Amino acid sequence: MPFGIGPLELVILLVIVLLIFGAKRLPEMGRSLGSGMREFKKGVSGEKTDEPQDQVAAAQATDPTLPQPQTQKTDETTPAP
Repeated sequence: MPFGIGPLELVILLVIVLLIFGAKRLPEMGRSLGSGMREFKKGVSGEKTDEPQDQVAAAQATDPTLPQPQTQKTDETTPAP
């Protein structure tokens, strides 16, 4: 095992973490750690995303009271010059 940590030490460490943080907070901590690692990887690789736009669109789709985005309508009946 890495760093000379055996299976017994891992079990003891997990029991201590469980006692300190409790069973309710462990999944939440795992999720936040995972999302932090994903954001770090995206930042290192240089990927650009429009997360705020995606979040706004998702919020508008789920909440009908929010204003819907305006779309530009094109006039298809007029021929191009």
